[in-house]
Amino acid sequence: MNSIEERYRAASARSAELGKQAERVMPGGDTRTTAFYRPYPLTLARGEGPFLWDVDGNRYIDLLGNYTSLVHGNAYPPIVEAVNKAAANGTAWPARSEAQIELATLLCERIASVERVRFCNSGTEAGMLAAHLARRLTGRKLILMARYGYHGSYEDLEVGLAGQDGERTMLADFGDATAFEALLSERGSEIAAVFLEPVLGSAGVVEPQAGFLGRVAEAAHRAGALFVLDEVITLRLDEGGAQKIYDVRPDLTMMGKIIGGGFPVGAIGGSEEVMSSFDPRNRGSIWHSGTFNGNPVSCAAGAVSVRELTSDRIATMNQQAERLADELTRAARHAELPFSVRQVGSLMNIFFLKEPPAATIVREDGRAIANFHLAALNHGLFVAPRGLIALSTVISDELLNEIIGRATEAIADVASAGD
Repeated sequence: MNSIEERYRAASARSAELGKQAERVMPGGDTRTTAFYRPYPLTLARGEGPFLWDVDGNRYIDLLGNYTSLVHGNAYPPIVEAVNKAAANGTAWPARSEAQIELATLLCERIASVERVRFCNSGTEAGMLAAHLARRLTGRKLILMARYGYHGSYEDLEVGLAGQDGERTMLADFGDATAFEALLSERGSEIAAVFLEPVLGSAGVVEPQAGFLGRVAEAAHRAGALFVLDEVITLRLDEGGAQKIYDVRPDLTMMGKIIGGGFPVGAIGGSEEVMSSFDPRNRGSIWHSGTFNGNPVSCAAGAVSVRELTSDRIATMNQQAERLADELTRAARHAELPFSVRQVGSLMNIFFLKEPPAATIVREDGRAIANFHLAALNHGLFVAPRGLIALSTVISDELLNEIIGRATEAIADVASAGD
């Protein structure tokens, strides 16, 4: 046990105790694999603005935002106000709400490819729904996606995260348009849809090469397959989503996270023609139901989250992320550590390697990134165990200075820990 872990254990005794209780009732002590890390995860007590507090009373600057979903930080007052008002009128009912109409309207207005929206309850459900729709429209079974891409926990889409083809899933390398085109040419008659993230998230915030998304979309259409763009984490990059930045128009867009304002949500959107498959007034329409689809509380929160994510706020987050990436690089250089960072807008992933690796979930810097994660927590910074950072609109330039100072100390601790 190195000094970084010893300090972490000393500061989080109550979390360790609760972790043991949790393990007696939940496998591994939680219900979310992504949230697990060694020696044990923290137990959080509350969040407010850009801060989180654990059950031991330690305060952290939140640099993750529940894996990019809290784009306005924790307990954002306008969202809290909207949620309280909505909840006071009932938390769920078997009919639409005005908040549902408002959120759907906002999404249709902001995203050029979206004319109609269908709500569900998570990004995973959005992927399942998109796959179901594509298979129904094409009569085909296969899905094509990027190796190490991630579209939620639906088996046919999750297999790609491990880098292996599945029974109904084929993979090609992200950025290799030729490989996608070849598979669509050879097996296109079997492929229902191509699923892609415009920026790979779990594989290290990997930006697409120029023209990649457009070429794959064209190849999908030549093969008669749908092109599905997973914007669950990338809607934060522009008011019109990453599809506006990269000039691509998908048949279907997957959405989640920020469109729920911190509450469970998912959605797919597309043209009126494609989405009419769900219209119950049409003969043979797709049966799609769900007790909490379009939940009034989630939609009330999501409408505020989307409406207040303006282009000016996006630009500020992007500028702050650029500065943070530069300062982290400078601190690592001063500490004589190999270091690199991928930054796209307000998202970034850090690596203790001289160059960022190709898109992958396999880490060659596993010890160093684990040490940095715990060291960051010791210095009051909450980041993902894999080095993912997502900024929010409630981080001021003054707080960014504090973040840089704390991160510099954490990097120095990693250098002192050695291999």
